[in-house]
Amino acid sequence: MTRPAARPIGVLVVEDDPVAAAAHALHVDRAPGFRTVATAHSCADALRALDRARAAGTPLDLVLLDLHLPDGHGLQLCRTLRAAGHPADIIAVTSARELATVRQAVSAGVVQYLLKPFGGAALRDRLERYARYRETLGRSGDATGQDEVDHAFAVLRTTERSALPKGLSAPTLDTVASVLRGADAGLSAAAAGTAAGVSRITARRYLEHLVDTGLADREPQYGQVGRPELCYRWRAGSSG
Repeated sequence: MTRPAARPIGVLVVEDDPVAAAAHALHVDRAPGFRTVATAHSCADALRALDRARAAGTPLDLVLLDLHLPDGHGLQLCRTLRAAGHPADIIAVTSARELATVRQAVSAGVVQYLLKPFGGAALRDRLERYARYRETLGRSGDATGQDEVDHAFAVLRTTERSALPKGLSAPTLDTVASVLRGADAGLSAAAAGTAAGVSRITARRYLEHLVDTGLADREPQYGQVGRPELCYRWRAGSSG
């Protein structure tokens, strides 16, 4: 007898930047066994989406949660949805790097914490690990022992660095992103490279990656002799 196909893991994407939200949803829908059920751009939108899903009898399984939202902090949303009886697991997808915030996220029940900027492969890795975690704990009854419990938690963790395009390193990406985020105006690749302590060519590769992941914008800067110079700006709303 053929076993019925497993129900896809339903995901709510909570992200105030519509471009980033669409990118997250695209990666979710490309991951086997996952389906984006709804997107929300605020805490209030997220709660309404969770309530609608529960009323329809199809509660959401997972929330990809930006922490800096226009009407409140994502960690307060975690506490609110728990108080309302929503059992969805939460993966924080954020640029909030403060260790105090990370500790609070663990206390609030966040199962994974993914720092922006990241590539699609990094998000897919977290989703695959989450799927294995659910599969490990999917049966009923008691755990066979400590090893089974340890394995369930271990599949959520990774000692590997988040996947980046070949030739890019996480520390340099962090430096270039910090330089761009802190700039009062747009920066050229040369200016960003000088501030980050890398060459113009290297800076441009990282800046282009930030554009590709929806965290920065790129526009030509005219008014100079010859070809216009590209100017990069941190995208407003990408500090979540």
